[in-house]
Amino acid sequence: MAGNGLPALGRVKLSDLIPLEGLPSDSYKLSVSTLSQSLAQYSAAIIQLSTSDGALLRSSIESARLYFQHKPSYPPADVIHSDDSREWCKTSGYHADPQQWQENYDFRPGLTPIVSSSDIEFEFPPAGLSDIFSLLGRAARDILDAISYYLNLRSSPFTEILDNVPLRNRETSSSVLSVCCHARPSFQGAQHHGLTTQEDGQLGIFSDHEHQVDRSLVTIVKSDKPGLHVRDFHGHWVLVDGDLGPQEAIVYPGLALYQATAGYISPALHRTDIGNQQGGIYGRCSLSFKLMPKSMTNLNCSEMRAAGHGVDDQFQLPVPVDDFMQRSTDQLLNRNNFPTFNFPTAQEGSMKPMMRRRKSNSRSKPLPPSKRLRLEAQRVLKERVQDIADKKGIKLRFCTLKDCENHIQSLDSPCTNIRMEIGWPPGVPFVHPHDLPNKAKIGFLETYEPGWSATHDMELSLIDSGQPSQHTAN
Repeated sequence: MAGNGLPALGRVKLSDLIPLEGLPSDSYKLSVSTLSQSLAQYSAAIIQLSTSDGALLRSSIESARLYFQHKPSYPPADVIHSDDSREWCKTSGYHADPQQWQENYDFRPGLTPIVSSSDIEFEFPPAGLSDIFSLLGRAARDILDAISYYLNLRSSPFTEILDNVPLRNRETSSSVLSVCCHARPSFQGAQHHGLTTQEDGQLGIFSDHEHQVDRSLVTIVKSDKPGLHVRDFHGHWVLVDGDLGPQEAIVYPGLALYQATAGYISPALHRTDIGNQQGGIYGRCSLSFKLMPKSMTNLNCSEMRAAGHGVDDQFQLPVPVDDFMQRSTDQLLNRNNFPTFNFPTAQEGSMKPMMRRRKSNSRSKPLPPSKRLRLEAQRVLKERVQDIADKKGIKLRFCTLKDCENHIQSLDSPCTNIRMEIGWPPGVPFVHPHDLPNKAKIGFLETYEPGWSATHDMELSLIDSGQPSQHTAN
């Protein structure tokens, strides 16, 4: 890939994304950065689970194969899937979609009955669903918190719109674990599918609905065979589960996260290739956990505004979740096509330019690294430092650069108390960032936005070497 973009889908260990008290570790910051770059560039990432968790997932998929293999060849009318968005939080048990040659078993705590060996009137569902739901639910929340950290949101900003952990009495889970089977040979559905020529010239067979997008916050998928394609930053379809290890799963964002982050995180457009499954015995089985917002809440962008992000008009008003789930995709995106990122080619893998959206035309010539650094520092002064000063009742009175080079060496200087109160970085003169040397600007940014330089390695190297920017206009 060009620039500092990831050459392939980002891989991160789930254990490195679990937040801990205190300062973030280097492994946490690196994992958050890799995850976020992969979501920006590929709309998906690979999550590595522990050995025991991976074994649990594989065992559940094996059970799913047997479950679907014993289903009738054609589903009765009462389990044919109807795409009724009003029932989004009530799906439970087995249902089928012959048009997509797909069968699902939805496990939803509080609604899906727990079957024991004495309940002979019920058929046994795939095994281990309760444990898988708990495992992937925790993982999805950790991933969501990691994305929040990268967006400079406060800790666990989406708690109010998520289910209680654990659920209260008589509560039904909004999130759902779907056990899915594509293209089971013995499933005599309508078998309507489309033929699509892939970029390598091979012919792929996909379900009719090629532009699928989840309405979740985060979705985690584990499959037994490759076949999941996600559209990347360039509009190309990428096979994202082609080389998954036994402990790995795919994660991608959904429409609810797009809405809650004011469009800063674009939803993953995905489709499933069923062409390679017809010669198999079972078809393609997968586990899909969708972390969903609660139905009786609103999706709003207050956290994004509080973090200093710009919020476009279409995201200004809170949207009730039930209303959100019943709107068409085009209404939610406010456009006919899915959004694309507007950052320069040399920064394909970074979410920072996406986060700092400019109102100017995206086709205008990108700013040189030194000027981008100055403007970024000025923004941080306005949003972060001024906020700290306001809360502490401090009036910022900057020194001149020449004078303050002596002040920072002294324990008794006009700006000492102010620098200590607002946490000004040691060794950096207390002057307006516009007047700071570039290296001092970097120290300033690292203090108030930890991890900043990790996502700007290319620009920093250009500044250090004095070379001109290699950015090209979009």
